[in-house]
Amino acid sequence: MVHLSWYMTVSAILFSMGIFGFLTRRNLIMMLLCIELMLNAINLNLVAISHYMEDIRGQVLVFFIIAVAAAEAAIGLGLIVTLFRNVKSVHTEDLTSLKG
Repeated sequence: MVHLSWYMTVSAILFSMGIFGFLTRRNLIMMLLCIELMLNAINLNLVAISHYMEDIRGQVLVFFIIAVAAAEAAIGLGLIVTLFRNVKSVHTEDLTSLKG
């Protein structure tokens, strides 16, 4: 049986990779994917703790997080498509023309 610390370690590594990717990437689509990676790390953490404590509440919360992540991805991709139509780029450096 795999101990809880292994799941927590993998979750921390995934979350760290997501933060690193979000802070270093300049492509909006990659930044959105890094946010999804961070949310999945949180989901892994919740499921592992829920299983360890033999309680279903953490797993139920994961379903809500997945629903929020799906809505965030749909809205985020819609905004990125709209920005691409106006600016012809998805890089953050090219979005300075949108300042008022």
